[in-house]
Amino acid sequence: MDYKLEVLVLPVSDVGRAKAFYKELGWREDADIATGADFRVVQLTPPGSPASVIFGTGVTPADPGSMHGMVLVVDDIEAAHADLAGRGVPVSGVFHDAGGVFHRAGTEGRVAGMAPERQSYGSFLSFDDPDGNGWFVQEVTTRLPGR
Repeated sequence: MDYKLEVLVLPVSDVGRAKAFYKELGWREDADIATGADFRVVQLTPPGSPASVIFGTGVTPADPGSMHGMVLVVDDIEAAHADLAGRGVPVSGVFHDAGGVFHRAGTEGRVAGMAPERQSYGSFLSFDDPDGNGWFVQEVTTRLPGR
């Protein structure tokens, strides 16, 4: 049985603002459906991703901005940084973890610059959406076995 991640639900305070932000990132709009003033679902998909995000009105009880640690994967972290910055997104610099593994919560253990020897899975950047939902971008150039 395959279990494929399809959708992440993001809690946002302003659906229009969130939609504009993610579309400015170049994400494809898949749906914007409202069945009344109390229910609206917007679905957007990052370029090249099989998984999407949804947000809207009446789709989650979570507090706006409470999602953290979501990860987007790219094959060139420097190009991703330039792309996001060029779109006006306040983005961190490229960093790696002092321990050489996955990044920690917050900014503890961040070392500026690429992972040593540009190790696959080792370099990151981060940004937040307008509500504070936190994203990481991770460079993956060679996948782990079975991925």
